[in-house]
Amino acid sequence: MALFAVLTIYAVFLMVGCWAARKTKDGTAADFIVAGRAMPLWIATLTMTATWVDGGYLLGTAEGVYKSSVALGVQGGLCFGISLILGGLFFAKVMRQHEFTTLIDPFEARFGKGWAMVLFVPALLGEVFWSAELLVAVGSTISVMAGMNLSTAILLSAVVIVLYTMLGGMWSVAYTDAFQLGLVAVGLLVALPWVLEAVGGLNQAVMSYQTARPDRIGLIPTAQSGGFWTTPTMVNWWDVSAMLVFGGIPWNCYFQRVLSCQTPKRAQQHSIFAGLLTIAFTVPPLLLGISAFSYRWPANFLAQLQEQPSQTLPMIFQYVTPPLIGLLGLGAIIAAVTSSFSSSVLSASSMFTWNFCHRLLRPDLSLLHLKRLLRLAIVLLGAAATVMAFRVQSVQALWFFTSDLIFVLLFPQLVFALFDPKVNRIGSMTAFGLSLVLRLGGGEPLLHLPSFIPYPELFAAILPGEPHQWYDGTTMLFPFKILAAIVGLIALPLVSRLTLRWSASQPLRALSLD
Repeated sequence: MALFAVLTIYAVFLMVGCWAARKTKDGTAADFIVAGRAMPLWIATLTMTATWVDGGYLLGTAEGVYKSSVALGVQGGLCFGISLILGGLFFAKVMRQHEFTTLIDPFEARFGKGWAMVLFVPALLGEVFWSAELLVAVGSTISVMAGMNLSTAILLSAVVIVLYTMLGGMWSVAYTDAFQLGLVAVGLLVALPWVLEAVGGLNQAVMSYQTARPDRIGLIPTAQSGGFWTTPTMVNWWDVSAMLVFGGIPWNCYFQRVLSCQTPKRAQQHSIFAGLLTIAFTVPPLLLGISAFSYRWPANFLAQLQEQPSQTLPMIFQYVTPPLIGLLGLGAIIAAVTSSFSSSVLSASSMFTWNFCHRLLRPDLSLLHLKRLLRLAIVLLGAAATVMAFRVQSVQALWFFTSDLIFVLLFPQLVFALFDPKVNRIGSMTAFGLSLVLRLGGGEPLLHLPSFIPYPELFAAILPGEPHQWYDGTTMLFPFKILAAIVGLIALPLVSRLTLRWSASQPLRALSLD
């Protein structure tokens, strides 16, 4: 039954994507990459929300609330929503006014093609690794609830999504996103009453959680004597939150929707509306995570859940709700993941084709060949993400690391490329280098790189507690990510002004497809 439901869901996704592909009327590259800059406000809002409300968002919220605390569970959803609101208030209108095609365009305009390609690398890798992690999430969910082999589930998901993305580009992705977001809402909202009834109601679930974890119920961490939160872990929470809020802006999958809107004003509005919707979507998985903690699981299920808390949401749908409701919940998770995967693959392919192949290597490439190359890139990058998806742990670690780099390296670059007419290439390169060294100085377990900058010891005079308390196994709790980004924000305009005689600033000109 579950396997049939999965196949039916994918068949519907493919049908919607093929139907939406008909909107690429003139077949130009602009139509394919940015929907001809004609996307209605409601579609733009829904596709943006669907992109951010991914499988990691739903699964991670429920898992975080179940195994640790409310603040850790909802951290991603709240920060992503705030990120979209800030992006709408300060960045969306400017990007749309200049009619850029990708995130990399303002870097090229300010700093030149060669240096823009260096900034292109973390942006591309972030999208590809995110795509791979999404495939792992949907494959794991299908294998648990439908009994399908993990590799088969990953391959099936990738083939269907790549196919409709390749056919219709941004239009296909946007309309399937809207349909998938509706499925997410229905699946979660229908399941929620059944789950709450199984634990004695909402008040009972919250009271049980609060009684067992009095210091873990708040949306923002607060320290108590001998409690779950300590000063270092709270500081680390704010460090990660800053990364999610500000690091969530310089992603091409975000700006691809911004640049698809009909006007700069609507680009701004849709980002703010999507931010509010994204925050609202934290509520169902939050309540489901609280309910999972309060539910009286059989001993074998409880042991399984404690060993694999990432399966909190799938196990709720499989064992707590009736079979039909559970299938709707399965559909919600699949829809959330696939909507984000299609967005990420299209985004990566757009940057690779437009900025690297066309702007750098082949400026004489015709728009017809550009579109063909874009479709080929979707297939190749989708295949690359699929291959990486079979290496679960490395893919997840790589995605977190590249997300760090996007925050630390690209956020300062984007701010000053858009808003400071006096920045130049030397300032950009200096800020990039300093921020990279400061970020790597905190260590990186993925690269087996120990910390070579002893931040807690250097700042011992202003930090509470002993320096060793700022280390958690292989992780440093000192907010070195924020520090690295702040240094980049200071160095870029300062060095630019000191070196204007050697490297002139460049105007922020449009590099439009139109």
